[in-house]
Amino acid sequence: MMRRRGNFVLRLVFPLLLLPSLHPLFVSAPETATLTYRRVFKSSSPEFIEIKLNENGGASYDIRQLDEPPYPQPLEIGAPLRSKTFELAAQLNYFRDLQLDIRRRIANLGEKTFRYERGGQANEVSFNYTLNATANQLMQIFEGLARQQEHLIKLQRRMKYDRLGVNEALLQFESDLNRKILPEPERLLPTLEQIANDSRFVEIARQRARTLAERIRNAP
Repeated sequence: MMRRRGNFVLRLVFPLLLLPSLHPLFVSAPETATLTYRRVFKSSSPEFIEIKLNENGGASYDIRQLDEPPYPQPLEIGAPLRSKTFELAAQLNYFRDLQLDIRRRIANLGEKTFRYERGGQANEVSFNYTLNATANQLMQIFEGLARQQEHLIKLQRRMKYDRLGVNEALLQFESDLNRKILPEPERLLPTLEQIANDSRFVEIARQRARTLAERIRNAP
């Protein structure tokens, strides 16, 4: 009878002894923040831009016309630039009770929206045009990321379907590079190197790709 009672006690106590070791498996990960930029501008190209950044990694972009279905794709972004965007959002109080639009009528430049989400809470602000320097800096980063991704998509499509059009696409990329509006042009280095080393492309395009790649590598 004593042995049976002892076995019963062990069956009760043993699972309790395991609880400390099992506990970490059931603790949810800390809530991470997501920062979203969206721009909607009918009759432009593209009409819709949306970029989402997760505070601890992971990003996506969706660039299209409004009559096209949503098609978010992974986006590469470096840790320093990601941190910069969240720092700027913090300076804007994560868009809480924020007014950005100027109080006078101007031309429609497209509706821009910043959104910050964390732990089921969300703040967002929309504007057409703003004089807020911090908001403009954040917008320029997102617009630059979108533009950079558009260049990458265009180059890859031309490489596949229109080899003679590759040089024109490189010229457009070079123009934006000269204007310093692309936040991470090094993301295009693998594509530039592929063009430079592929004899199927015209020599002027290959040479331009080499020059651009070298310029990006040696940038201060």
